[in-house]
Amino acid sequence: MESEKQAFVESLKLRTKHFALRLIKMFQLLPKTDEARIIGKQLLRSATSVAANYRAANRARSQAEFYAKIVIVVEEADETLFWLEILEESNIVSKDKLKEIKQDSKEILKIISAIKNKYIPKKLSLIESNS
Repeated sequence: MESEKQAFVESLKLRTKHFALRLIKMFQLLPKTDEARIIGKQLLRSATSVAANYRAANRARSQAEFYAKIVIVVEEADETLFWLEILEESNIVSKDKLKEIKQDSKEILKIISAIKNKYIPKKLSLIESNS
């Protein structure tokens, strides 16, 4: 069971890292306009943060520290999806070119959100149930 969990963690680390690398390559291909560069830099920052913070979460010293890092990963994954939507809806990048990366972004967000929901610290779940 523990080896399965470790294999999952390692595969998600690799997936988020490859996701960040794909977005770096996409950033390099963006038009050289001011708006594309500004949005692209925001996208680059959030996408690389997903990978870096997921990696950091798995080095957490406590469940509370893990949860705090996973919350950041969820926020950054959602922000990444937002910037991809902005690139599409502003017609900076075509819908067809973003289809795969947006799908990957949604899947990563869904996976990380499920992890976050599974590891809600006991103190936090007690507070929420009393509200």
